Amino acid sequence: MKYLEEVKTLLIDVLNLGPAGQGLTADSPLLGSLPELDSMAVVTLIGALDEHFGIAIDDDDISASTFATLGSLAAFVEERVQ
Repeated sequence: MKYLEEVKTLLIDVLNLGPAGQGLTADSPLLGSLPELDSMAVVTLIGALDEHFGIAIDDDDISASTFATLGSLAAFVEERVQ
């Protein structure tokens, strides 16, 4: 997956996961599994993705399935970048 590592790095930075975040894989569940990923963190993460990848993400584009796993989030970014 093309953007997996970049998305993972952003996620670790935004949520301040530190070394614990390095163990995240494409299959790692996010929403509901990471206590750090609350509604405010989602907003911050969307802003970071917008800025880092130069993409525009509307509220309508976001669903719980987007944040289901690290892989689903990376796939969402990959769709937007192209």
